[in-house]
Amino acid sequence: MSETLQLHSPAKLNLVLNISGRRDDGYHLLETAFQFIDLCDFIELTVTRDGSITRPASNSPVSEADDLMIVAARLLQKRYGTSLGVELKIDKRIPVGGGLGGGSSDAASCLLALNQLWQLNLTLDDLAANGLELGADVAVFVRGRAAWATGVGELLQPIEPELHYFLVIDPKVSVSTAEIFAAQELTRTNDPLTIRAFLQGAGSNVCEPVVRNRYPQVSAAIDWLNQYASSRMSGTGACVFAAFDSLEQADDVKSRVPEKWDAFVAKAMNVNPVHQQLGLLK
Repeated sequence: MSETLQLHSPAKLNLVLNISGRRDDGYHLLETAFQFIDLCDFIELTVTRDGSITRPASNSPVSEADDLMIVAARLLQKRYGTSLGVELKIDKRIPVGGGLGGGSSDAASCLLALNQLWQLNLTLDDLAANGLELGADVAVFVRGRAAWATGVGELLQPIEPELHYFLVIDPKVSVSTAEIFAAQELTRTNDPLTIRAFLQGAGSNVCEPVVRNRYPQVSAAIDWLNQYASSRMSGTGACVFAAFDSLEQADDVKSRVPEKWDAFVAKAMNVNPVHQQLGLLK
């Protein structure tokens, strides 16, 4: 077996995000639709024999100690008692703090890859359970399918949303998920949203008003993009997106985006490409 793997770890969009309650432990009850897009971080993993877990090459603004890839690798190493380690290199392309799930995706890619590199022989259920300890989004990427998520984001049902082209605008501000979920003004008692209603066009992002009020850059990006197509924030922000039927339409609007923001066009995917790269598709 190869001792090095190179992976394209994708971003995600929350096509809708609803909060219908809050548990006694403070976690929110969610309904959300996850879909992958072909904006990817590039990760290289190489087995080390001395048990070391390091990230020597990275353009990530996240410190090595806080990198979810490192946390994921250490979790597997300790839990399953392997003497092997890994050297992680990453070319970070997904904006940090943008609501696109880059950190969660990279952690999931690490779990999936190390299962092979370290020959742990864990099932997808095992890996998803480990991923859930790192964050609900991690389990979505481990499962590898576009999904409808409920509970605190851990109950996943595969879905097949339309494969649009998305124009995504990064207003170049980092939004704290913890801050938004802790906000007093966040509405937490919305009616539950169903898959059927979502597929018929219902739903919004209930975090959007809170973020708009606290981050004027995000609010301005939503208003600007709304001129061309119905726009929405992904997750707790800061990135906003709109769907288009063709690459040409998305590119045309991208050419008009103010220079103060970053923007890119991405194609939707309903399968995590890491699953394809690792031969996990059935």
